[in-house]
Amino acid sequence: MLQSGLAGGGVVPLIVTFVVAWVFYAVTLHLAATFFIGEVPSQKAATVAPAPALVSILLGQYGRESVAFISEELGVLIVLLATLLADALAISRVYDLAPKPTAVLTLLHFAFATAMGIALANLFGLL
Repeated sequence: MLQSGLAGGGVVPLIVTFVVAWVFYAVTLHLAATFFIGEVPSQKAATVAPAPALVSILLGQYGRESVAFISEELGVLIVLLATLLADALAISRVYDLAPKPTAVLTLLHFAFATAMGIALANLFGLL
């Protein structure tokens, strides 16, 4: 089962979800990179963004329900850590940063994404 809900199941909702996540991660990463590094091309953020978007979508099931021996709480932690790792690896490669600046930019990206995610969720009445 790919997805279900208002739009039904299938590939199209999955692709739309991926594109929305890609744009969200690209915007928040560009904001974080501009804050941390200074003036940077937005194309770099757009290049990095598919990695955390894909990982968070593929592993998202673990945060919503218990899977095998993995509880919901542990699932959320697994998804979070895997997404941060994918983000850090992509940031390191695309921005060509050393490990410490990569870690800082990854955590800043997480902070920006969390703040913007909460704001958008409140705006759309999801929280």
